[in-house]
Amino acid sequence: MTNGKFRVGIIGADTQASWAGASHIPALAAQSSLVLGGVATRREESAKAAAEAFGAERWYADPFKLIEDKGIDVVTVAVKVPAHHDLVIAALAAGKAVYAESPLGATIAETEAIAAAGRSLHTAIGLQGRHNPAVRRAAELVASGKLGRLLSARVDATTFGYGPQVTSNYDYFNKAASGASFMTITVGHVLDVIETVLGNITQVDARTALHWPQIEVVDTGEISTRDIPDHLDLIAATATGTPVSVQVLAGVPADEARFRFDIRGTEGRLTLTGDHLAGVQVGDLRLAASVDFAAPDAPIATGVGPTAADFWAGAAINVGEVYASLARDLVAGTYNTPGFDHALHNSRLVAAVERAAQSGERQSI
Repeated sequence: MTNGKFRVGIIGADTQASWAGASHIPALAAQSSLVLGGVATRREESAKAAAEAFGAERWYADPFKLIEDKGIDVVTVAVKVPAHHDLVIAALAAGKAVYAESPLGATIAETEAIAAAGRSLHTAIGLQGRHNPAVRRAAELVASGKLGRLLSARVDATTFGYGPQVTSNYDYFNKAASGASFMTITVGHVLDVIETVLGNITQVDARTALHWPQIEVVDTGEISTRDIPDHLDLIAATATGTPVSVQVLAGVPADEARFRFDIRGTEGRLTLTGDHLAGVQVGDLRLAASVDFAAPDAPIATGVGPTAADFWAGAAINVGEVYASLARDLVAGTYNTPGFDHALHNSRLVAAVERAAQSGERQSI
């Protein structure tokens, strides 16, 4: 620790990679018990540039050197999913607390191995939508019983991605081998918010579609093949007994971006809404209800990283809540932050949805 703060090293904090700079950097700047201790990329030039841009104390051209540094207390892994396994396993072996982006592994087997390795350590998974203050308050409101017996719920969700066009640096999201697809990322985040509010999903009946199998790579003019779904319709049952209908749309224009989660009970209604193009996991959410409730807490982080595009405004809000939860655990020696076992649960849930879509048969979780 430095000056009473845990030092965080971010692997993947490249000035050209928008997510880490837009979310993790300003999220850390808002913390009272954490400080950015170092950044790592695969190249010396980019690592130096990131350290200068983000104000990191140290930089590393080899991510494993960051992991080995005894001055780093927490390792954040914010790189492409196929690289997660080796980096996270190494960080856990070094006894570090680890915050990894979701999905945790490129396969269920990888995720199981990582989760097993991390069970005695502090871990956090980047399913940050569940940490949003409005989502937390909605879960409390449902649990309070003020809505009465829950009758039904509906979710409409969108993302700008997975449409008919893509830039070359994001084309890997269209490939199943990347481990980072419409199902594992967009749908995984949506399902996690549903479970936060209504309890675990127990059964799923799903249909997927591939609307744009051939996509234009706009900066090269090439045509790429998408081999993963880009649309989902889902009916689910939850532990609270509430049936939920879910539709997730891809490739929406900016003025059609939305997230809306409606819950109807015998005594009242609740609605969560958001409008970030990237989906429910990014930006802030608004809570409305027909019954009285305490306003959600103000988010800890609201800033934007120094190299972030305007598109990513609000990206630090939910990530900041994850870091705050992890910091509380580190200070108190508790393990309340959803970590790698939760990541495994989410991956298995997504896999069950995929099986239901492929078989046409309802799947129990």
